Amino acid sequence: MEFLKFDINKCVLCGVCVEKCPFGALTIEGNGIVVGDACRMCGLCVRNCPEKAIRFEQKAKSFDKDKWKNFLIYVEQERGEIHPVTFELIGEARKMAVKVGYQVNCVIVGGKGTKENAEKLLPYGVDNVYVYEHEGFEGFRADCYTDAVADCIAANKPSSVLIGATALGRSLAPRLSTRFHTGLTADCTTLDIRSNTDMIQIRPAFGGNIMAQIGITKSRPQFATVRYKVMDKAEKVKNPHGQVVVCPVNEKMADSRIKILSSRVIDKVKSLEEEDVLVVAGRGVRNEKDVEMCRELADALGGQLAFTRPMVENGFGDVAHQIGLSGRTVRPKLVITCGVSGAIQFTSCMTGSDCIVAINNDPEAQIFNVADYCIVDDLYQVVPELTELIKNRKED
Repeated sequence: MEFLKFDINKCVLCGVCVEKCPFGALTIEGNGIVVGDACRMCGLCVRNCPEKAIRFEQKAKSFDKDKWKNFLIYVEQERGEIHPVTFELIGEARKMAVKVGYQVNCVIVGGKGTKENAEKLLPYGVDNVYVYEHEGFEGFRADCYTDAVADCIAANKPSSVLIGATALGRSLAPRLSTRFHTGLTADCTTLDIRSNTDMIQIRPAFGGNIMAQIGITKSRPQFATVRYKVMDKAEKVKNPHGQVVVCPVNEKMADSRIKILSSRVIDKVKSLEEEDVLVVAGRGVRNEKDVEMCRELADALGGQLAFTRPMVENGFGDVAHQIGLSGRTVRPKLVITCGVSGAIQFTSCMTGSDCIVAINNDPEAQIFNVADYCIVDDLYQVVPELTELIKNRKED
């Protein structure tokens, strides 16, 4: 296995790595350690070597692309339920798979009930769902989850691996890409694939001033994380043909160096990404009293108040309610912007909304380039009147 390197000056052939390998991939032959094809790059030998004589090589190698095929989607579970970003990833992978004749496969890791969740994915047109279920996988632990997903990748050799850009995904994806010494593009907004199976990963760059097209041309697999709510959810198919594949999990794979001392469930509130109606306060909203004016409009519509980055930096809101590259990506049915200029850092994360209403007194404001309805007027006149109209309509 070309990824593992042994320092012959440090290695004393103690055999600890051979003993700790859960796959029986290491043997002592002659004056050194030999790594067999069964190696899954789980990293246990690296972590347990008392002499620190084993390392992963840090230089990416060229791959035979024909040996790496299909899409693999990491399926995140949240409180025992499949995170909805999974279905968006499946939908996007299916679009690309048609172009190159690939399968769309999934991998899901977790405790009790994981296999049952895997079966829920089959109606969405996936081919195989690889299940790693073990009581040791209760609750996300980055080290053992990385070992499990790396085992699946090493065994199946997918061309591309898609992971949701959630808090969990942003922890898992870089560990996996480092493990396989290949590229990772974070927070993609668009994906496409060439006939030679190179995936084109598009994301804002340089503060959102350009849309970069990134390709991983010489190594496999290709890793990408995708924000929730930027792609269309997969539709169910008429005749599902996929299967659930239960993968073996041993105690060493499920053993984590991270110990959960205590935990409690935090009451779940509706996140910005799940909201159907949003009112956004931009820099044109000048003080706390004016923020409350916008909040009153959001309440009247039964939605939430969101903010642009400058408003959060000025202390009017928090990151959980910020729309933009450094905040959240949203796709509500209705979004009303108040005093928002419309910089690409903001608009790129809300253009998927069904209806965009923009209020700004500057007729040249960039926000009007993406808005469905443009109101060129003083927001201090428009917002209170609009709020009153909505309240009166509800009373009627």
